[in-house]
Amino acid sequence: MERLIRPNIWNLKPYSSARDEFTGEASVYLDANENPYNATFNRYPDPLQNKVKKKIAALKKVDPQQIFLGNGSDEPIDLVYRVFCEPAIDNVVAIHPTYGMYEVAAGINNVAYRKVLMNDRFDFSADELLRTADKHTKLIFLCSPNNPTGNNLDRKQIIKTVENFTGIVIVDEAYIDFSSQPSMLDELKRYPNLMVLQTFSKAWGSAAVRLGMAFAAPEIISVLNKVKYPYNINQLTQDYALQMLENAGRVDEWIKTLLQERSRLQNLLSETSCVGKIYPSDANFLLVKVSDANAIYEHLVKKSVIVRNRHSVTLCGNCLRITVGTPSENDHFIEALNNFEY
Repeated sequence: MERLIRPNIWNLKPYSSARDEFTGEASVYLDANENPYNATFNRYPDPLQNKVKKKIAALKKVDPQQIFLGNGSDEPIDLVYRVFCEPAIDNVVAIHPTYGMYEVAAGINNVAYRKVLMNDRFDFSADELLRTADKHTKLIFLCSPNNPTGNNLDRKQIIKTVENFTGIVIVDEAYIDFSSQPSMLDELKRYPNLMVLQTFSKAWGSAAVRLGMAFAAPEIISVLNKVKYPYNINQLTQDYALQMLENAGRVDEWIKTLLQERSRLQNLLSETSCVGKIYPSDANFLLVKVSDANAIYEHLVKKSVIVRNRHSVTLCGNCLRITVGTPSENDHFIEALNNFEY
């Protein structure tokens, strides 16, 4: 860890908040310069979100010390750059195409971003990734199921990457709840250089709340906690998360319905004349090759249906990314698509 972490971060003395110095319950709080009125919003929230982490730990079968909660997954993505990558010296390696924030975070942190093109099946070779890395490569990003392609990456290749890379491998599992492939969380105990990202935004239907989860060895989590802002998760979000975690069964029903709709949507699209190919999906969206992505996208906009035009993305020419909606939303989309005139 000391070899991987930036020296200034390793030696950093983190800010100590009032809620770090005292944990527990008291009748009078005069330690944090809070306004005594307007309970309960007048008090600073738990900086380490311990109640939420205990609930998540029980659900995910991990230790609370293996969990970092962030403002969406974008916060831990940014933090790993700040912790491990020396600006203008170190670099990261990632599959391409994939989630765009990895590259944006690299640019913000002045870290070189090396892309490894996937094959025509939207999969990758661990050997090629590792050949692209050098002594200054601190991070490798893998998104599985991948965005925008929707497919699971080859698990054997993921494991091979983790086993043979001396830095940190981040596996982003934002869409794992829609996948038949098991999460990489079970591998955390075997690989101290593995980090797994998940989120409340997708299956949990809570994108507006902005709550992301990073799972890793306690040594990595403790460093992220050193660097994050003291109260990065507000009390409203923590309370909301606790309520959602009490109703995990409802989320399971949403997932079941969305998977059924994903299959139905695939069948309906396969009967549509402007659709050339529907790529296999392990997510809550479909990547679809159409006859003219730009024209069809504009046609759908006029019909008040918004999909994502991925035509300009490498390997995704004339492709639209279509999120699985409610049955009525999906029917409306298919009706609008069938009305497209060449």
